[in-house]
Order: sequence, then structure tokens, then C-alpha cells
Amino acid sequence: MKIAIAGATGRMGKMLIEAVLNTADAQLVGALEHTSCPNLGEDAGAFLGQKTGVLISSDVAGVLSNAQFLIDFTRPDGTMAYLAMAEKTGTKMIIGTTGLTAEQIMVLKQASAKLAIVFAPNMSVGVNATFKLLEIAAKMLNQGYDIEIVETHHKHKIDAPSGTALKMGEVIAEALNKKLDDVAVYAREGHTGERKEGSIGFATIRGGDIVGDHTVLFAGDGERIEIIHKSSSRQSYAQGSLRAARFLQNQSSGLCDMQDVLGLRKSSVN
Repeated sequence: MKIAIAGATGRMGKMLIEAVLNTADAQLVGALEHTSCPNLGEDAGAFLGQKTGVLISSDVAGVLSNAQFLIDFTRPDGTMAYLAMAEKTGTKMIIGTTGLTAEQIMVLKQASAKLAIVFAPNMSVGVNATFKLLEIAAKMLNQGYDIEIVETHHKHKIDAPSGTALKMGEVIAEALNKKLDDVAVYAREGHTGERKEGSIGFATIRGGDIVGDHTVLFAGDGERIEIIHKSSSRQSYAQGSLRAARFLQNQSSGLCDMQDVLGLRKSSVN
């Protein structure tokens, strides 16, 4: 698999580069950064003490013309720019960028008519297994349980709630035949009154270098159930991204997510 990495000098970009270099069926063919990046022209493997022959570049067209896949964990505006070029070069995309607007997601859907894309707020196999557990739990605990989602990330994260937390809320709401927009509560302050029955609450914590922790609480009378996922390394995101690339090898178009990649789309619970 000929793979290019966007945001090559960032925390996630470096993890992705290392993962590609250590994967037998993958080849690093490009490393992209913005035009003002001070590392332009450096070897993409320099941070590992390796010479890859792949130089960090801002030439999106040039890099994507030689890549079968682009893995992108950057920011919404950057993702949209990469997508526009990927449509021209036919480069399949694995997108882990969070914070996209509804309009930007619609652009992804339109592009997927001709381009194969995996778009997921979290590429971790464990997180996506957690999504399935939440779907099952929500269907079983559909009466008498209050649902709260708490997410914790590092101090540098710029969007809140996290894309993973929002996806958890969407999975739960869909399992309850609801729309998240109709039941989500994102902030509480002052005299809020009693909790509204059927709502899904979100709480956000930011600090230090925490990679990402998510807890979903199903609180009933006399008991509570917590489903927790904790990330200690971004390595799981990188490995999930490579798994997504393998999945796209047999896809010519369409917008997929990690539930498709892992074959978890259909629930076994009625």
C-alpha cells in the first residue's frame, strides 16, 4: 500500500509514519505539511533517526499523484483542501480529523460518490468495539437509566466534546430511536433544575498530556453501569488507520467508517 501522511510533523503524524515504516505491506510515499512548516525538505523519518528518502513537502498535488492512500488527522480546513486534490488524483482517504461541520461532512459524502473514504472520529479498534457495546447496552437499558458521557483529553485539543464522545452519543441515541441533537445536553451551570428524562449529558475535561479517556455512565435507581475506554498511546489509532487502508483496497467509492472496516455494522441485539 502506497501511503502518504498529512500533518507529518504532528504527534499523530509521527505515530502514523512510524507505523507505516514498521508495516510489511505498507510503503511511505509522501509526508505533507503546511507551507510555513519549518521542517519542509527534511526526511520524514528524521525524528526516528531513519532515512526514508521521503521528504516533508507542501506539494499536495505532487505527493498525492504518487499515493494510493492519504491518512489525514489534521484540521477541518486542511482536510477539505486535501480532499479536493484527492478527488483529482483518485487517492483514497482515511480521515480521522474531528470537528468537521455538517456542511463539510456533506462535502465528504458528495466526494465519496467517486472516491473511497473511511471517515471516523476514532480509528482505534478498541473504541469501535466500545461503540458496539454501547449500542447493545442502550437497547437493553432503554428505560430507567440516565446516560452521561465524560471525556478527557490533553490540553492541546481544540474541539469539545471530542469527536469520539459525540459518536458515542450518536450511537446511543440511534439505538434508542432518537436524534442526538434532540436529547444532548452539552453544558450545565447555575440553577439547572432536575435532569430532563431521556437526555444524554456530556462533560469535558482538558489537561496535561492525556491521550483520550471516555466513560459512558448508565445510572439507574440503586445501580449504575460504566463502559470505559482509555487510550494510553496513539498507536491504536495508527494501527486502525492501516486496517482501514487495507479495507479500502477493495473499495472504489463510498463513505465508510470503522464499523464497516471491522464488520460491526449490523447489531445482533433486537
